[in-house]
Amino acid sequence: MAEMRKNWGLVAEFDNPGALLEAAHKVQEAGYRKWETWSPFPIHGMDDAQGLGGSRVPWITLGGGLTGFTIGLTLQWWSGAVAYPLVIGGKPLFSWEFAVPVTFELSILLAAFGTVFGMFILNKLPRPYHPLDKHPDFRGVTDDKFFLSIEVSDPKFDVHRSKAFLEELGGRGVTLVEE
Repeated sequence: MAEMRKNWGLVAEFDNPGALLEAAHKVQEAGYRKWETWSPFPIHGMDDAQGLGGSRVPWITLGGGLTGFTIGLTLQWWSGAVAYPLVIGGKPLFSWEFAVPVTFELSILLAAFGTVFGMFILNKLPRPYHPLDKHPDFRGVTDDKFFLSIEVSDPKFDVHRSKAFLEELGGRGVTLVEE
């Protein structure tokens, strides 16, 4: 029995970063939501053209840092004032000054873990395979080629209309990519 393959989307090559940026603006204006641009280097203005908002990674980092701060301070307070309340030389059971190094280190540690793991989760990594890996010309995206892809899962996607739209935008070699 023949194997049924699912389509992933369309991919089109553009001549230069300016053409890709212009196409990205028009794809966004046309109402597509599941699409991506591919370039060997960052293109100024592409985030705005794609309608991308700010990253959530800084918020995850802040959450990790505040969690570390809370755990560090609570651990120092609990061990000195609750679990082992020893009065030595008339010192108080808890003083925030001596808790600073542990609290600081734990804040930095959990903020770093939050940053790394948050980035991995938000970027859906590790991803050892992507359907565009099958497209022979796509390998040039790490060198000197510029691509725009529209996924089949986009509500506005129609194979014929989307292909004609990408060709109208100046896309060369518009290809249907299988998963």
